[in-house]
Formats: sequence, structure tokens, C-alpha cells
Amino acid sequence: MEVLKNMWIVLLLLLACSGTVICYSNGKVEVACGDMTPGHGSDPSTQDPPFNINADKSQFSPGDEIKVTLSMKASSEGKHHFKGFLIEARNAGNLNEIVGSFKLISPDISQLLTCDNKEDSAVSHTGESHKTEVQVIWVAPSDSPSSVQFLVTVARGYKEYWVKIPGPVVYQNGVAPSPKTAFGGSTGAQTTTSSILSRSFTSEGCGSTKSCLRDPEGCDPHNDTACHFLSFRTVESSVMFELSGPAEGYVSFALSLDKWMGNDDVYLCIRDGDGVNIKAGYVSGRHHPEYTSQNVLKDTAWRLSDGVIQCSFRRDIRLPPEILNRFSLDQMYYLFMAHGRADNGRTHRHDRQPLISTYQTAITGSPEDLSGSRSPLLIKYHGAFMLIAWTSTVSAGVIMARYFKPDWPESNILGQKVWFQLHRMLMALTVLLTLVGFVLPFMYRGSWSKRAGIHPYLGCVVMALAVIQPVMALFRPAPDASRRYIFNWMHFGTGTVAQVIAVVTIFLGIHQQALLLPPWSTGVLASTVVWFVLADLVLEVHRRGFLPIGKYFKNVKIYTEHINSDDKEEVVFVPDENETYSVESCFKNIVLAIYLCGNLGFLTLLLWTIIAV
Repeated sequence: MEVLKNMWIVLLLLLACSGTVICYSNGKVEVACGDMTPGHGSDPSTQDPPFNINADKSQFSPGDEIKVTLSMKASSEGKHHFKGFLIEARNAGNLNEIVGSFKLISPDISQLLTCDNKEDSAVSHTGESHKTEVQVIWVAPSDSPSSVQFLVTVARGYKEYWVKIPGPVVYQNGVAPSPKTAFGGSTGAQTTTSSILSRSFTSEGCGSTKSCLRDPEGCDPHNDTACHFLSFRTVESSVMFELSGPAEGYVSFALSLDKWMGNDDVYLCIRDGDGVNIKAGYVSGRHHPEYTSQNVLKDTAWRLSDGVIQCSFRRDIRLPPEILNRFSLDQMYYLFMAHGRADNGRTHRHDRQPLISTYQTAITGSPEDLSGSRSPLLIKYHGAFMLIAWTSTVSAGVIMARYFKPDWPESNILGQKVWFQLHRMLMALTVLLTLVGFVLPFMYRGSWSKRAGIHPYLGCVVMALAVIQPVMALFRPAPDASRRYIFNWMHFGTGTVAQVIAVVTIFLGIHQQALLLPPWSTGVLASTVVWFVLADLVLEVHRRGFLPIGKYFKNVKIYTEHINSDDKEEVVFVPDENETYSVESCFKNIVLAIYLCGNLGFLTLLLWTIIAV
């Protein structure tokens, strides 16, 4: 029995958690109190609603209670149930005014909402269970208007719903009823009929007759199916937009006051079977767009071909003030372009980082050929700092400490050996670059990245090891201490592990959405690593005496001898032992110079790639 009880608890928790993320299936729809329109991204049904809305009284006095019943029609076709609903009571003379409060009869399937700052002023569903009837109690307020009408929004599925179904009108005692209001289809969002484009968009006129934002830069959607394209031009008192791009579910663009996602005016072309729905919405934060119920788009048209979604529409430069969350087009904005998947008209998170225009542009200004980037500036700096630290400065510091301790014995920098000061400077620079680079992604996202896989976790490990190394060095024992070898091995081991993990983290980082480098950059990064390993190997082999190149190029003293048999002179090469050290040092310097030149070349190419994305 206890096991069954626990199973039911787990099941209820799972249902609650899933309901909070799927199109307000938990009924917490206060955001829709005003227009009573679900943010489903599809138009409400225009068919006669298969529901009855009844009230058990037609007359009331302040304080009276009226039972309101929402039920399926007995003759309804298709699904004989509904899932979601929203019931409100409004002033029949001013349908924008919410009136009175409600009480629940079935709290297992219905819940009270606070709309227009009035507690318990609406009722909605609690889950996606199939329902055939819902009953609630409406309580007339003391300041009730002379007549009140009940309005209901009902959803049978994500794409099948009716908005603001007009229910019965009830009157205060002593008020003569007006003719009964018959109810037909939805009174919510207006619908438009889109035409089909006869041909593909073209980049002709970009910068001269229309403004364009393209990725790759300079591409033409007419002959390049990989081209993501946005154009706009002023047409009298409106702006004509063209949007195109390869996508499985949708292409979109947004107008934004900054380069951060949130509080943006967004427009989407969503594939729906063999057609395309063109929508206007509003994004508040990193959430699904909330679609507008007002029809603000004109002359809509679309086209599907070779996996490319194209759509065009016209929008007035200025809209009436009652249309909320629509930006005026006579201002300057950053432009965002994104694409991704969609299921049954519901959009998912974009597949790649959005393309963001380099600077704000005036939508109704002079035509421009705009440029943009899919990588935020802070993330570019993050990648650049980490590359410099863990592919250049740290490798040079390692080589200096391993192979150049005997060099420059008579020289010092600030009272310390040259190799030590160079090693310490390079490692300090590595820690500083790592610290700054580590902070930048948190500044950009404002929190932990949940979609970056193992990359941020490895980054934290690298940051910790990078801090441990100098702290460990501060407490190192004297060179002649009996336990010095423990520090040497710990310092070597920690540094090596940090370097290996950092390189792995960088390989993962160049494939992140926020800094997606071209595929060939993986080869360049791998070449950088191989180049360091080769240099380290050559110097290590030379140090162990397996590569005594120096003895063949030492300075020599030349003697001549007469060989009696041939009466010829022979040159005898006798090594000068005093020159052995300088020749070997010269060889190491040459290897170091060649390595640094190659490393700088690889690093420059990778940094240029980061700038270009």
C-alpha cells in the first residue's frame, strides 16, 4: 500500500513538472487575462464552438451567486471533450471591464486566477485531463453594472481552440433584458489569408533600394539555399519585410533595443505541414514568444522549397497604442535572426546562436547592406583569452622551465635567474588571462549555462588548477630541501593535468553555439597541439643526449698533417670543449624560435577565425 502511495505521489509530481513547461497546461494563464487568447502560435478556430454556456439565473442582485456551466454539445463532432478553459465575467456595456469574483465547485479540475488585479476574478483548468463539463459559481459585486456577460475561451488541443465565446448575459433586478445574444465563432485574434510567393527572394538592390542582413555575408537567397536573409524597405506608411533561410521548423527575426535576448518585438514564419504561418510575437526573457491576438501584418505571403522557408509581410510603421508590445518602426534597433525546429506550430529553441547586427539601424532609414555576428563580443573575448593562455603563454612557460635552466648563467632579471623570471611572468599571464576569460561567460549569460554540456564544468576545473599552481609555488621548499622532490612532482603533475584539460575544454568550446567556429578550425587547433608536442619532444631527446647535433657543428681547431703515402694534406677536426655549451644553447634557441613562430601563426589564424564569426 505504501509503495502504491509513493508511486502516485511521484506520478503527480511528474505531471505537475511537465505541465509547467508545456504551453500553460497547468492553467496559470494570467498573462492571457486581457485578450483571453492562448499563446499557441496558431489562429483560433472560426467554426461554431461545440460548447454550451449556461447560467442558472438571468436576474441578480449584488451579492447573489449564479452557477455557470460550460459543457460539450451533445451533437458535437470530433473530440467529445476539451482540455483547457478560461471563464471570465465582464461588463456587458464595456467588455474590457472584469466584474465580480468566482467560487469553485470542482477544485480538482478548476482553479481561481487574479486578473486585472482583482482576486478570484477568473477560472481556468488545472491540467490537461479530458473534460466534458465544468461548473463554477459567480458572485455579483456590490458595485455591479446593470448587465454582465460571461466569456469563455476553450481549448481542445494546442492548435484547436475558441477565443472569447460569448455566453449568457445576466441583468440586475429591475433592468429590462436586451435581445438575447447569439454566439457564433471566436471573437479573438483576427485571421488573414496568405498568398504563395511565385519566386524566391533575391539580394538584388541590397544597400541601394532595401536594407539587408545576410549570413554568410554577401549571399543571395535566389541561388544559395544555405543563405539566411532578411531585407526591409519602406513602402509609404509601412515597411515590407522579406525573410528567408534553411530550417526544419521556423525562421524568425526580432527588433531589439540591445544585444541581449528579452523584451524584443519578434516575427516568425513557422512551417505547418505544407504551409507557413506568419506570426508577430513578443519575447520577454529567454522564453517562448507570446503571440499577439491583433492582426498587425498585411500582404502576407510564403514559399517552401528545398528545405528553405521564405515569407514576406508588410507592417505599419506606427500602430495604435492599444496594440501592446509592438515597436514603432521609425526608431533604431538591433536586428536578430534565428531559426529552429517546430512541432505542431510550437517553436523550439533556435538551432544556432542568433545572428545579431553589428550596430543599431533605422528601419525606415536609408538602405544599408548590414553585417552581423552569431557570437557575442564577450564570448569572443572569452575564447581569445583562453586560446592565448593555454596554447601560447603556458606552452612557452613550460618549455622555458624544462629546458632553459642552464642557460644565461651569468645573467639575471631583478635578482633572479632569467629562466625563472620568464617562466613566472608567462605563468602569471596565463592565470590572469584564464581568470578574465572565466568571468566573461557569466557576465554574458548572468547565470550558469545549462546547454553547454561538459564544457563549463571542465572550465571550472581548469580555473581551480590554474589558481592552485601559483599558490603551491608560494609555499615551495628550498631547492636543497629533502622534500623538494614532492613539490617538483606536484607542481609538474598539476600543471600537466591543467594543460591537458584546458586543451580538451578548448576543443569542446569551439563547437559551442555561442562561438561556433568553422569545421577546419578543429584541424588548426590540433596542429597547434601537435606543434607543441613536437617541439617538446625534440628538446627532450636533445637534453637526454639522444640527439647530439651540437657536436657536429661546434667550432673547431684545424690542423694539417702530411700523409706520407699520398703526400696530401688532411684536415683534422678537434672539438673545442670550451664551445660545447654555447653550441647546445644555440640549438635550443633555434628550436624555441621556430616553435614560437609556428605557434604564433596558428594562434593568429584561430584569433582571426574568432573575429570573423
